[in-house]
Amino acid sequence: MTEQRGGSQNTHLDWYERRSAQDPVMVLAFSGWNDAGNAASSAAEYLEQTWGAAPFATIDAEEFFDFTAIRPSIELTQTGERRISWPSTTFTIAEGALEGRDLIIVRGTEPQLKWRTFTETILTIAQEMGVTTMVSFGALLADVPHTRPTVVYTSSSGGVPEFEELETSTYEGPTGIIGVIHSACSVAGIPYASLWATVPTYVPGAVSSKAALALLKRLRDLLGAEFETDELQRDSLEYVRQVDAYVEEDPETVSFIAELERHYDANHDASPEKLVAEVEQFLRQRGDH
Repeated sequence: MTEQRGGSQNTHLDWYERRSAQDPVMVLAFSGWNDAGNAASSAAEYLEQTWGAAPFATIDAEEFFDFTAIRPSIELTQTGERRISWPSTTFTIAEGALEGRDLIIVRGTEPQLKWRTFTETILTIAQEMGVTTMVSFGALLADVPHTRPTVVYTSSSGGVPEFEELETSTYEGPTGIIGVIHSACSVAGIPYASLWATVPTYVPGAVSSKAALALLKRLRDLLGAEFETDELQRDSLEYVRQVDAYVEEDPETVSFIAELERHYDANHDASPEKLVAEVEQFLRQRGDH
């Protein structure tokens, strides 16, 4: 069921069309601080493409970005007209994607300004559409080898059966917009889970389809959903091949990776407490920059 634009009192929201939703899960991913190797953004984009998710709202960027730091870009339309593309946060919906539940995907760039207002805007849509579960994607640089399975750290607020197996985060320190949104979810009574994939430190600039795939597999396991990842699996194998080619002529990096492999093989069943410590160390280091 849809109705035309309008109805929200939040002036930062632009509704393309008003939507109803069936027991929706909201998945969030923001490029920037929370998104090493663009893994989180890539995973969210893959979800949109897999289900043909339909856009229904966006957040006006004007209040939330310093355009001298994150600049808009000029694009040419098919008719040759020049158009400005602004940083954006879009909301899309895939009806019945999760065993009869709708999926709402929030994808954008981490804002620079007015985080509390931005978070309130996210929560406005979540509450108006009856979101019952929220899951965030993130990715961090870590001393892990690209030749081994990607470690995904998970934590949650509890509150729903799907999250019973997950640890509750006790992290204290610098945070990104995801952490602020989680805090708001706690106040609003919306259960949430946080998924963080690890990306090798020695290829920080490469888009990691391998880490994106790991996030989607963890989401699939967590929610008991079924969706194909064949294309991303092929991209993941290509990622490994390209990184192999990139590092093979650098003996120091090859030696470093071999050491990481030995460490991984000896500790691949690392405890949740150890994974938490690694994530917390990363976040604190990022907070110093």
